[in-house]
Amino acid sequence: MHMDSQTNDKHGNGQLFIVATPIGNLADISYRAVETLKSAHLIAAEDTRVSRRLCTHYAINTPLIACHEHNEEKIAEQLLEHIRAGKDIALISDAGTPLINDPGYRLVSKLRAFGINVSPIPGASSPIAALCASGLPSDRFTYEGFLARSGKARKAQIESIASARCTSIILEPPRRLLKTLDDLQTACGETRLACVAREITKLHETFVYGPLAEVLETMRNSPLKGEIVLLVGPDTQVHSVTDDMICEALSMATDENLPPSALAKHVARQLDVSKSRVYALLLEKQQTHERNGA
Repeated sequence: MHMDSQTNDKHGNGQLFIVATPIGNLADISYRAVETLKSAHLIAAEDTRVSRRLCTHYAINTPLIACHEHNEEKIAEQLLEHIRAGKDIALISDAGTPLINDPGYRLVSKLRAFGINVSPIPGASSPIAALCASGLPSDRFTYEGFLARSGKARKAQIESIASARCTSIILEPPRRLLKTLDDLQTACGETRLACVAREITKLHETFVYGPLAEVLETMRNSPLKGEIVLLVGPDTQVHSVTDDMICEALSMATDENLPPSALAKHVARQLDVSKSRVYALLLEKQQTHERNGA
């Protein structure tokens, strides 16, 4: 396995820049991002037609090449050769930060495997922008991306969100928003806090915050169009965990082959209880086993 300790201009290679672009308002781009796009030898864009508008606006004349989910594997080889020839490449998506529900992972992974420098040029990201302004807890969160449309996969995601102890961030197309809100209300209850963020940074930017039942009712009477980020607050109900439940979890976790302290930590995280409580029960269980064995 190649261990990469990144240094600039390693062995005369160029490098890849991951450049965040605006998610709606064209003014939301950094000076560094514009300069990087201007100075790069080539811009790999998710959709060259979309990106050409941004380039025209900022007088960026760098050549564009398409890099999307259908050709990424092939283009990665091409871009690797360019970088090995000393050229710098900038990767952009249609909007926001590349790789966050956008193509790019295969490319970055391949370049890392070959020891090529990859540098982020940070900027706009709709999930983070929505979280910051949602009014929901932001100290811990999970990013779900797009939910499965149906079946067991969707049911498992909905159930996971319902029991999550942190805020969940979802991307949802307008045509599926009402169904998803209804499914979440069924799983989480009418009073679970949620927020729908629509058209962030654009002219009709909208945030709808409140209990799921109220958010659903509001969205039924609102325009369902534009980019939407749906956020669901954590499960704040107090769930009592008995000693029997902890002992059962310890029994099920014995296959982990962990030392006692690590095993206690693993189960404590799993059940959201204190490690000291789990460790005490683990020691008691071991002592009982030794006495019975003797």
